[in-house]
Amino acid sequence: MLTIGLKDIIAAADVQVAGSLDSEIEFRWIERNSRSIVAGDLFIAVRGERFDGHSFIADAAARGATAALVARSWAVDSATGSPIPLLIADDPVVVLQQVAAARRDALEMTVIGITGSIGKTSTKEVVAAVVGQRFATYRSPGNMNSELGLPLSLLEVEPGTEVAVLEMGGAYAFGELALLAEIAKPKYAIVTNIHPVHLERMGSIEAIAETKAELVLAIPEDGAAILNGDDPRARAMCSLCRGRVVTYGLNADNDVWADRVETDGLRGSSFRLHLGGENYHLKVPLVGGHAVELALAAIAVGHAMGMHVSEMVPGFSSPGIQVRLLLIDGPNGSRIIDDTYNASAPSVLSALGLLHQLGAGRKIAVLGDMRELGSVMEEQHRLVGRRAAEVVDHLITFGELAKIIAEEAQSASRESGGRPLTVTSFGLNERDEIVSYLLEQLREGDIALLKGSRGLEMEDFVVALQRACELKTDGDR
Repeated sequence: MLTIGLKDIIAAADVQVAGSLDSEIEFRWIERNSRSIVAGDLFIAVRGERFDGHSFIADAAARGATAALVARSWAVDSATGSPIPLLIADDPVVVLQQVAAARRDALEMTVIGITGSIGKTSTKEVVAAVVGQRFATYRSPGNMNSELGLPLSLLEVEPGTEVAVLEMGGAYAFGELALLAEIAKPKYAIVTNIHPVHLERMGSIEAIAETKAELVLAIPEDGAAILNGDDPRARAMCSLCRGRVVTYGLNADNDVWADRVETDGLRGSSFRLHLGGENYHLKVPLVGGHAVELALAAIAVGHAMGMHVSEMVPGFSSPGIQVRLLLIDGPNGSRIIDDTYNASAPSVLSALGLLHQLGAGRKIAVLGDMRELGSVMEEQHRLVGRRAAEVVDHLITFGELAKIIAEEAQSASRESGGRPLTVTSFGLNERDEIVSYLLEQLREGDIALLKGSRGLEMEDFVVALQRACELKTDGDR
């Protein structure tokens, strides 16, 4: 991990030092979570919706922080008696961004920025694996895509890196993506899709598209926008790019497109690729309904950067590219599809499609609320409910919104007169009950999908089920 020097911070931003600090000091890292502080860190006090980081300066000091980066408005009344030296600025987050921008300017590298409503992190992983076949490549960790996460990612980039693949959010307000682009200076922009995710915050899907377009507008003349041409709102951004535009998708009017798509469950997907007047038959170890989209996005980027298909293909074998969806052992001989990271209607439908393809055992779907959908909330939940009725044997819902999924699934099942469907619903205050119920219900041969919005923390259910498996195994020894 690279260090951050006090001199670098002072050179990049307007900060005042209060307390005794050696001008040559190097901070191990800039850390915003006091519980994650390691000796030698600079603690940045961030004011959020729920917590004010300034309240945790003493905790950060106790854990070994060398100093704290604080807001001037707080320091006026509270700096006296601080247990550690302070760096005082109007806005600590702006200082972080300025330091990251200075670090980025010092690095001779190409930045690929990725945005969209869903699939950003998966796209980032696949793109990095593909372009990494030619270039020394960095990818931002996890979903570090915010006004805090992106600068911290840039501070991780080692000298000698040729390409940085960065996820960029920008779903909450106009100007967010423009700011991130100003810090990172991307040469290439990828827009995966535009869906009604975070609709409650932005008000309309047109507003969401406008925020995502800020990344395309930031691309220089010698750069390129790589757009999902099958998504009309992403395709509409073609006219906004000052550089080259490369579209990808399943329609033949795209620059990079695929047909003859076949999915083979967990073994991956195959398709015929059309690129530059040539056809290629490819098989990639990516699973889920968006597997081919992921592959096409990565191929489109590699093509824009001058790579040949034969050079890109080995990147699809990277073990780290299937980052979202995991198939793990469950209780009593069952298997669990852990896709708990987040949920929107397209991603849930994709996961249900995979569940439908897997094995001959009983199919169980544990589906939670899909949040921040605004005016299309009920419509999107009913859409998922209708598909669930076609795919699953036992539907379990978690949360008040998810009860709409249950209602629609039951209604669709009755109307079709088809396969029997069991439906069970749990409220948000019944976390322990849903785990107990799953432990009772899951049996040999079952495949259970778990998926819901990030705020539901449904990964806790997966941990509890895995723990039950471990205890059972230990007890059998």
